[in-house]
Amino acid sequence: QNDTGFALVETIKVGGETAAEISAFDPETDKLFTVNAQLNEVSVFDISNVENPVVLNSISGLGGVPNSVAVNKGKLAVAVEGGIRQNPGKILVYDTKTQGQIAAYTVGPLPDMVTFSPNGKFIVVANEGEPNDDYTVDPKGSVSIIKQATGQVLNLEFDAFNGQEAALEQQGFRVFGPGASLAQDVEPEYVVISANSRTAWVSLQENNGVARIDLNTGTIDGIYPLGFKDYSDPYNWIDPSDEDGIKELRGVPAFGMFQPDGMAYAKIRGMDIVVTANEGDARDYDGFSEEERVEDLTLDPSAFPDAAVLQLEENVGRLEITTALGDTDGDGDFDELYSYGARSYSIWSGNGELIYDSGNDIAARTLALTPDRFNDNDRRSDAKGGEPESVAILELNPNQFLLFVGLERNDQVLVYDISNPYQPEFLYILSNIGVDEAPEGLLTVQAKDSPSGKALLIVSNEDSGTVSIYQNGSLQF
Repeated sequence: QNDTGFALVETIKVGGETAAEISAFDPETDKLFTVNAQLNEVSVFDISNVENPVVLNSISGLGGVPNSVAVNKGKLAVAVEGGIRQNPGKILVYDTKTQGQIAAYTVGPLPDMVTFSPNGKFIVVANEGEPNDDYTVDPKGSVSIIKQATGQVLNLEFDAFNGQEAALEQQGFRVFGPGASLAQDVEPEYVVISANSRTAWVSLQENNGVARIDLNTGTIDGIYPLGFKDYSDPYNWIDPSDEDGIKELRGVPAFGMFQPDGMAYAKIRGMDIVVTANEGDARDYDGFSEEERVEDLTLDPSAFPDAAVLQLEENVGRLEITTALGDTDGDGDFDELYSYGARSYSIWSGNGELIYDSGNDIAARTLALTPDRFNDNDRRSDAKGGEPESVAILELNPNQFLLFVGLERNDQVLVYDISNPYQPEFLYILSNIGVDEAPEGLLTVQAKDSPSGKALLIVSNEDSGTVSIYQNGSLQF
């Protein structure tokens, strides 16, 4: 327990693996709704007493695998993928009080994340549009905008950007699926919406970018390539090997792709702020895979004159990289190395400008404070480190903002004060080791909406099938 911050008050055991990936809270009924992909239903809990949650009847009969839930003004939206993932999915809307279905909408293939605009006017969905395992069917990624007043569904695809691949790739965007256009290749992952409900930002994880959407006009008005970070820079040093027997951060002649998964939005100091969890993700299918280790590559002798030493497992040989980038002159060997994710969180402006990146702060903090959890006890150093999966922001007091960063592989949540987004301050680490595994979804509840009258952090854990509730005490700085 942290007496000056958030403390664990209760853990709900929902089920086994995939039973508790994403949760949504309804302040009107004090119900917590949790995606349960293990049983293809939404598990429901009464948390009016946060220390003693009560299991209620689940919402079943969804007709497919649920991926995400969101709540707004007494309505629950559930994103459900099609029986064949390349086919259109659907959004089902329920009354949070009666749990009866009140609407159903068809959206794009593989709706992976759903959210409401703050004013409740729109339901916005990120449709990932993943290919099949043979990579013979690759549907377009899309974003669906559902207008609640009329029931109109607008499916936005990315065809307008199909001629811009080269320009975007020069800035660090990736279009690399076999034979794929940009519209096919993008895989929308996560959505956040501005406080005024006019703008949405969508993470395009595999592509290393973020798209911005004008909700009023229903148009995609920009793609922001996120570029790369240099792991030879001391600010970004990583541990690149799970086979060197040492937990340490060092310079590596490689780059990281940001590749954000979860995002969070806040308006701080009058500025739109979008925070990304730079998890990283590779495409690895039977029909196409970009995954390789440095030790198995042919490195350009001019770029890497010490290749034989570099490729030793205790050096950089174990590091997982993409084969879709790095052969800059097309001669079949690698002139540069690009690995998955940035092992960090980043703060961006609404126009895609980088305000702050945490560098190797996540690795350095966990190594110093919890060395047994560092990169999953070093087992994931070769891959994506602690894997920042999700982020959530809580406005604790006026002009005081906390950021929570969920580390999927470390089974931890890091807490930062980002009241000054240019200079975040690390506070502490939350964990429920031995119980909670792989935090997937983070949800904050402001004190005014909380059943206990105190701010909450609700952590949904994919591997352990648990949901843990943390409550704010008397957090002071």
